[in-house]
Amino acid sequence: MIKVAIIGLGKMGMSHCAILGGHPDVEVVAMCDTDSLLQSAFKKLTHIACYTDYKLMIDETKPDAVFVVTPTRLHYEMTMYAMEKGCHVFCEKPFSLTLEEGYQMVALAKVKNLVNQVGYVNRYFGTFNEMKRLLATGIIGTPFHFFGENYGPVVLKKKGGTWRSKKVAGGGCLMDYAAHILDLVTYITGQTITGCRGTFMPSIFSSEVEDAVYSTLELENGLRGQLAVNWSDPVHRKATTSLKIEGDKGKLEADTTTLKIFLNEANEAEGLEKGWNVKYITELTPQVYFNLRGEEFSQEDFHFIECIKNGDTKGNRCTFEEAMKTDSIIHKLINDNQ
Repeated sequence: MIKVAIIGLGKMGMSHCAILGGHPDVEVVAMCDTDSLLQSAFKKLTHIACYTDYKLMIDETKPDAVFVVTPTRLHYEMTMYAMEKGCHVFCEKPFSLTLEEGYQMVALAKVKNLVNQVGYVNRYFGTFNEMKRLLATGIIGTPFHFFGENYGPVVLKKKGGTWRSKKVAGGGCLMDYAAHILDLVTYITGQTITGCRGTFMPSIFSSEVEDAVYSTLELENGLRGQLAVNWSDPVHRKATTSLKIEGDKGKLEADTTTLKIFLNEANEAEGLEKGWNVKYITELTPQVYFNLRGEEFSQEDFHFIECIKNGDTKGNRCTFEEAMKTDSIIHKLINDNQ
């Protein structure tokens, strides 16, 4: 049985807690949060030990793994402390506020030989994984352009008061929203984003942070494409993430529910016709034995646990080192916008 402790019981922390609580090989032994209402609820309804001091929690309960689900500015100190104590760590995205902190976390995970993972959940959607597989087969020929988009109705009027509205806490559309599509581009193409130009990050309603991000990106193989992200878009009822890749033999378009494939010629090996073909998430997603918010969230947590069980510190789908590729381009976008 793998003992897990969770730091931060906001929306994502509660999701991880519920999913891990349903895993047959996991015992959630402790939680850490400063919210008194959460503390009272956990004490009344569960047998999970409750703490307000994460260091004391780790020292006393000695978990095998720790989930760090807090604002970005806290990731470094919490992750480093957990790893120093020999804990495997799952850290929510974005990984770190500074590149220096990120590289230190990557280095310590290697020295300690610990399983490490960052919560880029799009890597667990069946549509995006099928897109990645098909692209690798060369089915659309030589890619010449991509377009990554992420929209949502997060900030639709002037307001503040949460960590997402504060630059020093790691808030803003770039880190909270654009990070997802930046990571997805790297994951699906297998190429690191090496440069950006013409970056524009307007503040629409927020006073301290940007509400949208637009830029032209370049991959290490020379492929270029556009990034368009806006969390102040009233057109969308909820967050939408999509990626389009054009090649000289066809086109791939994927979001979290649907994969569309356009081919100049039929591909019998893949069972795809000339013209448009459509695959849906229901036929591309493996079954999970506990489903909360979508199979992808369960798969994300279960994958981390499997890596711990197997002692696999290198085969994780989204390691700290992988997440640093996204952190690196985030800082390039910030600099290009200045």
